[in-house]
Amino acid sequence: QVQLVESGGGLVQAGGSLRLSCVASGRRFSTYAMGWFRQAPGKEREFVAGISWNGGIVKNGDFVKGRVTIARDNAENTVYLRMKSLKPEDTAVYHCAACGPASIGVPITPHEYNYWGQGTQVTVSS
Repeated sequence: QVQLVESGGGLVQAGGSLRLSCVASGRRFSTYAMGWFRQAPGKEREFVAGISWNGGIVKNGDFVKGRVTIARDNAENTVYLRMKSLKPEDTAVYHCAACGPASIGVPITPHEYNYWGQGTQVTVSS
C-alpha cells in the first residue's frame, strides 16, 4: 500500500513558476514509476510527466514543450514537478500517481497507475 500526499500548489501569475512535491509513504517507493497528471473542470485527466523507478526514463506530456521538469529523490520518498512559464490553461488539480511495485518504464495513461494522491490545486491568473 502506498499513500501519496501532494503539496506546493497555489495561485501564480501567468509566466510564473511552481514546484510541486509528492511525498510517498509505504514500502518500496524506489521500485515504483511515478507520474503527474492534471485535471481541469470538465476535462479528462491529462498526463503531465512521469519518471521511472531510478530516474533513468522521463516522459513528458505533449503540451509540456520544455516547461516542466520531473525529478525524484528515493532517499526522501519524494517526487517533484517543477513548472515554469505557466499559462492560465495550466490551471487544474495536479495529482501524483504511483505504478508498481517493480515497475518497468513510465506509463502515460491513468489506468496504469494504481495509487493516487488527492491532488493540489494550481491556479494561473492572466
